[in-house]
Parts: sequence; structure tokens; C-alpha cells
Amino acid sequence: MGRLVHALLLGLVGAGIVHIAVLLLVPAYSERDAWSALSQQANFYRLVRLDPPDAPPLIGSLDPLSDAVACRFDLTDGVMQLHGEGSAPYWSVSVYDRTGLNIFSLNDRSSPRGRLDFVVATPTQMISLRNALPPELDESVFVEADIGEGIAVVRTFAPDESFEPSVSAWLRGIGCTLH
Repeated sequence: MGRLVHALLLGLVGAGIVHIAVLLLVPAYSERDAWSALSQQANFYRLVRLDPPDAPPLIGSLDPLSDAVACRFDLTDGVMQLHGEGSAPYWSVSVYDRTGLNIFSLNDRSSPRGRLDFVVATPTQMISLRNALPPELDESVFVEADIGEGIAVVRTFAPDESFEPSVSAWLRGIGCTLH
């Protein structure tokens, strides 16, 4: 019986030490999330290449056959429009909240005429847009998201090295703007 109590007591002390160590490590790891990495690279409404050709990827575990850019946005000042001209072999857009939860996804097959042109707005902003739609947003896809801040990530397919110049040029032509 004494050994059982000793083993339980030792297990509880060990679990307490592990728990305290994890709590002390949380701040070190929480600063390395995607939001923090992007905020160190650029301010809101600025595109950041997630896989720059001459540097290590900004965010780990990216698909080697795709290139990607990200744009942080804040909907408290207005709606965010992500738009691009031309085309790429395949592109997809994902909208994430600040914690990394995927809010919306769209690709060139589900976008009107395959164009990259969409707007993210809060429910209140969406009502205002429906009442008075600006002409520059006439053909945009609208995403209603009940978030304050978020990240829009555009990924495009680059099957081999020969696609890199055209894909990079297309990614550089994408605009992330506040309306």
C-alpha cells in the first residue's frame, strides 16, 4: 500500500512540474503563430510572400508545388477587397480569423469568370454595401465575416520551375485594399 501511495504522489508531483513547464512555455510559442509572423513582415493591407524564392518560408508546411501570399486586414475601418488581374494555372483564396480559423474559401473554378475579386465585410458593413454598392465592387464576390481582424491567403499552383516567373508576376499584381 505504501508503494502505491508513493507512486501516486510521485506521479502527481511529476504532472505538476510538467504542467508548470507547459504554462511557462506558452508565451514563447504563442508569439510564433501566423498572425505574429505576418505582422513582423508588413502592416495591414500589404501582401507578404509566404514562400519567398530567396529565403526560408515564412510559415512552415507549405505545399512545394504552390506559391502563396497573405494579407492581414482590419475590418473596423472598412471592408477589405482582394483583387488581381490576369490568371494563374489555379488559384485559391482562404480567409482566416486572427486565431487561424478558416472562415471562407474560394478558388478560380467557383469565382465568376475565374477572376480574383472578392470583398470581406462584417454583417453591418454588408448591409451598408447592399444599400449603396460602389461601382468598383460591382463584380466582386462578397464574404460576410463576423470578425474584426483576419488574414487572406492566396495560393496558386506552380507545377514546375518554368511557371515561377508568370506565377510570381501574377502574385505581385494582386491588390489588398481598404474600402
